[in-house]
Amino acid sequence: MMLQQTQVVTVLRYYDRWFELFPTLKSLAQADETDVLHAWQGLGYYSRARHLHQCARWVVDHLGGELPRDIKVLLELPGIGRYTAGAVASFAFNLPAPILDANVSRVLARLLNLETPIDREPGKSTLWELAERLVVGPEPGVFNSAIMELGALVCTPRLPTCDRCPVRFDCRASNPESIPRKSVRAEIVQRHENYRWIRRGDQVLLRKCAGPRWKGLWTLPLADDLGMNEIPLFEMRHSVTRFVIHLKVFSGLAPAVLAPDNSYHGIVDLPALPMPTPHRRSVDALMNAR
Repeated sequence: MMLQQTQVVTVLRYYDRWFELFPTLKSLAQADETDVLHAWQGLGYYSRARHLHQCARWVVDHLGGELPRDIKVLLELPGIGRYTAGAVASFAFNLPAPILDANVSRVLARLLNLETPIDREPGKSTLWELAERLVVGPEPGVFNSAIMELGALVCTPRLPTCDRCPVRFDCRASNPESIPRKSVRAEIVQRHENYRWIRRGDQVLLRKCAGPRWKGLWTLPLADDLGMNEIPLFEMRHSVTRFVIHLKVFSGLAPAVLAPDNSYHGIVDLPALPMPTPHRRSVDALMNAR
């Protein structure tokens, strides 16, 4: 789940700490969502944390606390798609289940010299069918691990070392670096987000998000009434999928009436609150500047 859309080098910084907090599915199922989101803070794509939390609760409540060994049942759990189900089935239970991540997809596409884009049909189905045919034998988990490593270390996106590839004689790719092919990327969209820094003594005003992007996390309140000549106290840029977000934080006055999703929090309590990385950086920078 952590490796969905996230590189190994990033996940490793969170993996051990996660299992110190939640060593079993039962401990995760019993945890408060705020603690789960806080432990996930910095990994991004927070819906994964919520899905993992929901998955643990479902498994504990309905399956006796043990993950099912059936692919179809795994696919019914929150946040588990075909890739994750295949990874769990093959690595945990040594079942002949295919997986397709970026590395595996690149290896298989080059083996076939696949000219069609792999991120849409019929390219996706072609790769899944091949992966399913290949993951046979007594150690499917080892096979899946090996083909992932082959893509990561040998059949790399740039400058693949084909001369030491163990399957080079079966590979049809005449120009490996041109494969795999993908659909034309969506245009990058610039987005501006403005927030308020409102401090009352040793407290800071925060907003609890309800939308899908940062549901359950705390951010600075929105600056809906931004004036023409206001100068930001802090600004940064960050990317989310195809969006480049220009985040700016402006000084603000304490409102006479708080919005339902706004509340004050003590400065000493801020480190324990789950916050998306851009807002954590904003709060840290503004605290250090005062």
